[in-house]
Amino acid sequence: MPVLSVQVAWLFLLAIPTACIAWTVTHEEVFREPREYCVQQSTNCKSIAARKFFYLFTCEYCFSHYVTIFMLILTGFKFLLPDWRGYLLAGFSVVWIANMYMSIYAIIKIDIKKERVALKKEEQAE
Repeated sequence: MPVLSVQVAWLFLLAIPTACIAWTVTHEEVFREPREYCVQQSTNCKSIAARKFFYLFTCEYCFSHYVTIFMLILTGFKFLLPDWRGYLLAGFSVVWIANMYMSIYAIIKIDIKKERVALKKEEQAE
């Protein structure tokens, strides 16, 4: 097992692409049409399994679990323990850190939007 500082670095670094992918799919314009389809299906499908499946693509928290599973398979990262428990700890830890990153990004994005609106009002007032 790598030393703890290396594992923690992996944890925080692996959460970056996880957050980026989850946020992009669930919020950004490039995936708007598929997301709108998923939103519609998540409310209109007759089976609960289908509704839940489509909901996964509309919620950054839910989707980040699946992105994390993919990233752990891709990298083989285990956190603290060398067996299946290490994967379990890594999975929940990466999801948690990724969602913290997405929360920080959302706050920053809102602040930037507020500043742009304020600048636009100032320009129109002049």
